[in-house]
Order: sequence, then C-alpha cells, then structure tokens
Amino acid sequence: MTASGCVVVHGEREILPGATKSEAARALSDFTAAYNKANGANDPTLDADRVTGALGDIDGAKLRAGGKNQPGGNPNYVPLELTDTEFTIPEKAGWPRWFVTDSKANKGRGEDRWLLVFTRGDANELWQVSYLTIAAAKDIPEFAKDEDGWAQPVAANAADLAVAPGKLPQRYAAYLKDGGDAFAAGAHTTRWRSDRKKNAARPGLAQQYIDEPLAAGDYAPVGLRTADGGALVFFTTRHYQKQTAAPGVPINVTNADVKALMAGDPKQSLTLESTSNQAVLNPLRSAQNPKVRFVSRIQGLTAAKGE
Repeated sequence: MTASGCVVVHGEREILPGATKSEAARALSDFTAAYNKANGANDPTLDADRVTGALGDIDGAKLRAGGKNQPGGNPNYVPLELTDTEFTIPEKAGWPRWFVTDSKANKGRGEDRWLLVFTRGDANELWQVSYLTIAAAKDIPEFAKDEDGWAQPVAANAADLAVAPGKLPQRYAAYLKDGGDAFAAGAHTTRWRSDRKKNAARPGLAQQYIDEPLAAGDYAPVGLRTADGGALVFFTTRHYQKQTAAPGVPINVTNADVKALMAGDPKQSLTLESTSNQAVLNPLRSAQNPKVRFVSRIQGLTAAKGE
C-alpha cells in the first residue's frame, strides 16, 4: 500500500460494470425460480432472499395475505416466464451495484415489458430485485451506452435533470398533497389527486391521505441516462389512506386481502398502508417541456389497521 491513498481495493473506487452479462442472466434465472416457488406456495419465505425494497414490501404482503386466504398454496398460479431479455448494466464505482432487465412475460398484455432492477450491497450478497415495473414497450426509452455497451447511471443529485433523482420521492409525496408543476398530467398525478378529492368526503365516511417518501437503503432511487440526455428513474413512496366513519355508520371490509392483513377491529376507522414503486422519465432541465412523466406505477397493500 502506498502513502498516496490511491490504491484500489476490490474495485470500490474503480469504475466497473455492475455485473457481467452472464452473472446478470444467472441472477434473473435465480430470481424467477424463487419468485415462482413463493407465488405458487403463497409463502414469502421462499423468495425473501431474492426480493428487497419496494418489491419486497409489495410481494411479501401479497404472499402473506395469500397464505391466509389459500394456506395450501395457489393452485391456479401460472409460473412466470421471462423471455427476449435485454440487460442494461451501468458502469459505476463502489457499492451498491445494480442493473436492469427488460423482458417479455407470459402474463398481462402482449405489448408490455417487465423491467426488474437488481441490486446488491457487496460482492458477497445475492442479487435481489428491488423494483418491478410493467410498461408498454413503446414507453421504454433508449438508454445511453458507451462503445462497449455499458449504460450510464445518474447521480442522485444530478442538477441537469428536471428533478434531482434523489429528491423524486419527496417531490412526489409533496405533489400528491399540495400539487405543483413538477409532474406531467396523467393517471398517477392530476387524476389521482382529483379522485382523492372526490372521495375525501362521502356520506358518513371521511377519508384522509398521508404520503411519505422512501429513499434510504434498497428504497433509494436509481436511474439510467437515456439517449436524449434525460433519465429513466425508479423510486418508492409509502401511502396511508384512513377512513373514519360517523357514529352509527359501519365500515364494511369485503376485500379478502385487506381482511388477511388486518390488525384490530375497524369499528370507527380503517387505515390502509401501501407501498408504491414508480418509473418515470425525468427530462433535462433545459428541455422544452421539463416535466417528469410517469412510465409506470405499481402499488400494493402492505398493512391494514382497524380501530
């Protein structure tokens, strides 16, 4: 070791691909196998070491509910098959390292693609999927790549983008509460706010909403530079919806998953907790229309509390 302090140890300072292509293909195969076992058995322990972050929350809660509603497993489960996969692997220094897969699935619409974000914190950890996004193929951008085919990650504090990626969870949570002009109009922005406003006060039932950013650890936003200079960014938020009934008005819970995840008795109020993972196109600040546009959003119930 020299006195200069410039020695590279295990690649922490050297810019390296997040994974080799063969390593990424193996990680996808291992994830798919574990995911199918867990979903077929309704047992979150069977893929707990292959999921994390937003997907870990959403998938884990779904399987816990499924385990209560179908304790013998899901006989109707069709195993997930991912084909025609493209691997987008960024070069970066240090950990965590991550990459994105883009595949055709045997589920859903034929024009859709499944995007998975794989991450790990060091060389001794298993690759885990933190984000699962389903989007129309036409909405998935072209990524910026070097001559060797490696992609370019965006920094959390990238100042040339409409919104710094690291601030997207906070900005989105604030937008849902107060509005603003950072996000383009659409189903997950203007329409969601409008729907909430309509449902805020129903006869005998009031609804309140709280939105929280999630940005630490495996919930941290990750993004890839696109060919136009912008970025595709994945990020996470947590949402609470509290329903409070007037005296004498019952709260009827009919959803089997809500019942399965319920703690307490909803005599007067019911609070639903969910995790949402977003994929957005974050344009350059200098773009003609510098508004963040949603590509996809997947939200899943993670807990319910009755009082």
